Amino acid sequence: MKNKVQLITYADRLGDGNLASLTDILHTRFAGVYEGVHILPFFTPFDGADAGFDPIDHTKVDPRLGDWDDIAELSKTHDIMVDAIVNHMSWQSKQFQDVLEHGEESEYYPMFLTMSSVFPDGATEEELAGIYRPRPGLPFTHYSFAGKTRLVWVTFTPQQVDIDTDSAEGWAYLMSIFDRMGTSHVKYIRLDAVGYGAKEAGTSCFMTPKTFALISRLREEGAKRGLEILIEVHSYYKKQVEIAAKVDRVYDFALPPLLLHSLFTGRVDALAHWTEIRPNNAVTVLDTHDGIGVIDIGSDQLDRSLKGLVPDEDVDNMVEAIAKNTHGESKAATGAAASNLDLYQVNSTYYSALGCNDQHYIAARAVQFFLPGVPQVYYVGALAGVNDMELLKRTNVGRDINRHYYTTAEIDADFERPVVRALNMLAKFRNELPAFNGDFDYAVDGETMRFTWNDGATSATLSFTPSRGMGADNAQPVAALTWTDAAGEHASDDLIANPPVVHMG
Repeated sequence: MKNKVQLITYADRLGDGNLASLTDILHTRFAGVYEGVHILPFFTPFDGADAGFDPIDHTKVDPRLGDWDDIAELSKTHDIMVDAIVNHMSWQSKQFQDVLEHGEESEYYPMFLTMSSVFPDGATEEELAGIYRPRPGLPFTHYSFAGKTRLVWVTFTPQQVDIDTDSAEGWAYLMSIFDRMGTSHVKYIRLDAVGYGAKEAGTSCFMTPKTFALISRLREEGAKRGLEILIEVHSYYKKQVEIAAKVDRVYDFALPPLLLHSLFTGRVDALAHWTEIRPNNAVTVLDTHDGIGVIDIGSDQLDRSLKGLVPDEDVDNMVEAIAKNTHGESKAATGAAASNLDLYQVNSTYYSALGCNDQHYIAARAVQFFLPGVPQVYYVGALAGVNDMELLKRTNVGRDINRHYYTTAEIDADFERPVVRALNMLAKFRNELPAFNGDFDYAVDGETMRFTWNDGATSATLSFTPSRGMGADNAQPVAALTWTDAAGEHASDDLIANPPVVHMG
């Protein structure tokens, strides 16, 4: 994966709402800022029950957005990542509709999981209670197969029916997606919800040895098609380290809440510990199309005796601090307050979670860009977006608080804001300075962390002191940068007022 900053975005939420418009905005407004792009599901339909994560046809571009030629055009300038939704598909897919009509006589019947698929002899209360699900309740919903009521496995919503990845039919379906991506100018595949993709009686059905075997098999098939694999799993931090050793890339989902923890408490001890043990084959994020994960730094959800990167009390305090910074908006969009009952995420934009504090926000981005890994910036975060309470009210889907639709005029207006200009320049700095392809080191001095990159000819050091900016309204810079390039030594004590620029030789 190219060591440059990437953008995460929907195809329809920047500009005119299609792939051609997205390409234009990347080529003009974001020229030199983002050199790769993760386009969230643009398949048929892109606007289903879960904003494209419930595809009816995972191999076709929704014609309202464009076609595969638009992907090919964008690939001329940007490396492209797309989602392979491994765990489930839409109940409206032709395959599941055929099962609803013909039941066990359907050729697709083995493709979908029911309770009896996994528990042919029935299940005890203990076995059912042991199934891990990111939302309350059991992962089953009633569907009628040719007049016979069945309990169909649905990890997320009733509209997203789980695939039996052990079945020949389920595997053929997944390989049809890989085949399509392998011939469509795509370089990277993000395996969505793969942690839930291998069910087995007597287990939690989440990140079990069987799951790792599935991931290895998918990785091998991706490599055959020239596709690099990114794993998307929210879980206990030691599991993330374990996963990283077996895949091409893994998300660093611990970083977003750890940076919030540092900025809320003024401490860097947990962040320093994570920097020491974290996998370096990471894709770093502060925000994505989902909420801010808290499960990734807390104790193990399946065994509370396994302590997290910070005490659970600190996680609770962080959640409350986000609620305070957002004036209750995060609570209105999280858990039982909204229809997507995610147990492990707080729904808010990252900028709003920080109380719209420009200095805290740009400092968090700077740390993200300085840690080893490939940085990705979510499109709302790229514009330092605030919580979209209007969209939340309209849909009552918690994560929509962080899924604003930007007109071109809004984008141009945001580009005039100092925090957005500073972020764009910081991303260009990260892309252009050769030091970021060199050696990394870090040091801790009291409540300051220093992150350093050096390739022999150029260098950069970021000093992060969150205690200096304590208090949500404190506008004092908490990050400072020094660097050397072809023109000599440079320094900035305020990354917004004086963002870094690389002087080329």
